[in-house]
Amino acid sequence: MKIRKDDNVIVITGKDKGKTGKVLRAFPEENKILLAGVNVKKVHKKATKSDQKGQIVDKALPIHVSNVMIVDPKTGKPSRVGIKNVDGKNIRVSKKSGVSL
Repeated sequence: MKIRKDDNVIVITGKDKGKTGKVLRAFPEENKILLAGVNVKKVHKKATKSDQKGQIVDKALPIHVSNVMIVDPKTGKPSRVGIKNVDGKNIRVSKKSGVSL
């Protein structure tokens, strides 16, 4: 999985198409990522104490990594990610502009 935590990504398909966000958490074993403000669902919470009321809370759920693309730092448009070997280390680069991520 070439998308990591703190990457800026844009959603390319689904109900949130066109939204951009920062990756809060990555789940590589499931090929999913958690984005801020994307794929938000209403979750009903039960009262935990007898004097407390139940409530409806907005919760961001993970989205599949195939539904997002990295935002190119140079152009601000979606781009694929490539791997380049520099000084014996593999770094991620944007396919559109060649800038390292």
